[in-house]
Amino acid sequence: MTDLTKFVGGCENCPIQHRAVCARCDTDELDRLEEMKYYRSFEAGQTIIWSGDRMEFVGSVVSGIASLTQTMEDGRTQMVGLLLPSDFVGRPGREAATYDVVATTDVVMCCFRRKPFETMMVETPHVAQRLLEMTLDELDAAREWMLVLGRKTAREKIASLLSIIGRRDAALKLLNGHEEMVFDLPLTREAMADYLGLTLETVSRQISALKKDGVIVLEGKRHVTVPDFQRLLDEAGDDSDGGMMA
Repeated sequence: MTDLTKFVGGCENCPIQHRAVCARCDTDELDRLEEMKYYRSFEAGQTIIWSGDRMEFVGSVVSGIASLTQTMEDGRTQMVGLLLPSDFVGRPGREAATYDVVATTDVVMCCFRRKPFETMMVETPHVAQRLLEMTLDELDAAREWMLVLGRKTAREKIASLLSIIGRRDAALKLLNGHEEMVFDLPLTREAMADYLGLTLETVSRQISALKKDGVIVLEGKRHVTVPDFQRLLDEAGDDSDGGMMA
């Protein structure tokens, strides 16, 4: 289990504060959030929230990655989204969870008690505005992912996922998104296959092909260097300029 002591302290030391729902809060507002805040850690594979459960908290992923999963009536499950650091979990005004949220890696969450947070949203409009912006970004990402899953080749799917993770990592580190990117891939190849609708063998084969072609440099199975991010975007079939993710 992750040691939470390093996360305890003022919000000014938070690694996601510049991207989280509290990004525009002043000192007094951060103090108010501090009164309703607590941290929770989850091990890889642990369910954070079950669909249909009453939501007693909302919050942000501080570290790690979680998946949003929906279960069909016959028991089959489908991963419908990923939650990366700074992504928001829960919906103010909605008491029950819509999806299962499962820790794909070890996860640390900054949680706010739901009722006090809802009150603060009403009394502090820029917090509600920031959450709206994040929700719209999430909607854009979902639409983009429909294209990835529906129309792209296996190679383009892998390149797209790498570019999404790389841009988010650059944004958290306040990089400009055009420099050489270096990051640790937070997903196993099995998780990538599940999320992309591919076989494990296809994922491994396409990653090896991207490495052979010099699109990525891979140390071990997780440490990724992208020498030319625009080339990775070209491999993904994207027209995006590869800038920092909002």
